[in-house]
Amino acid sequence: MQELIRAKESFRFQTRLHLTELTGLYASNLNQLLSLIKKVSGSCIYHHTHRFLQQHQYLSPEPPNDFAYWVTEILGEVELGEKLASIDTVQFLTIHGLREAIIDVIEEYLKSNRLAKLKFARENEEFHFIKSISFILPTNYFAYDLKEFADVLGKITIDSIYFHIFEARLRLERHTNDFSNWIETSLGNKELANRIARLDPYTRTLEDLRNTLIEMIKKTI
Repeated sequence: MQELIRAKESFRFQTRLHLTELTGLYASNLNQLLSLIKKVSGSCIYHHTHRFLQQHQYLSPEPPNDFAYWVTEILGEVELGEKLASIDTVQFLTIHGLREAIIDVIEEYLKSNRLAKLKFARENEEFHFIKSISFILPTNYFAYDLKEFADVLGKITIDSIYFHIFEARLRLERHTNDFSNWIETSLGNKELANRIARLDPYTRTLEDLRNTLIEMIKKTI
């Protein structure tokens, strides 16, 4: 085994506590849904595109999108639901970009399906906007090289993995996940960093993601 590069700056693993909060905003039809998607906070967009993943971390495959589910199951707009569900979340680097993609899909659909805007949800089946609130906390785990990093990956909670892979990249707009960023900038291993960055975490359970990361790193060392 080749001698491991030791980083000057360690990787400090963090974790998160997650709360949800009702906004009091709700939509009964597509026009109202579109109008609110345009103006609600990014934390609302994040919640409704990541809720399933946050609440059911052991399930796969790709989690459903709350907007897609509502327009399909409540309004009966199956075609629009499929279009919203097919939005590839992993390609977006910011919540703003993801929001604009959702808006574009709904606006385009309404142009050619004008009657769709006349459909209203039944009472108590409106789309209620909820925002996601996260509290980021440091853990006691550090890593200075890839062996230590892989060892810690096997110990930390899935909440920590979720934060560094999903939340840091998209919600905090760091443009890549924290693991890839540290491996490239502190260890100089761009190849491994890129391979981790290319993973599609939305098609895996968090436990599967943990095991995949550990396996990739162990093959490198």
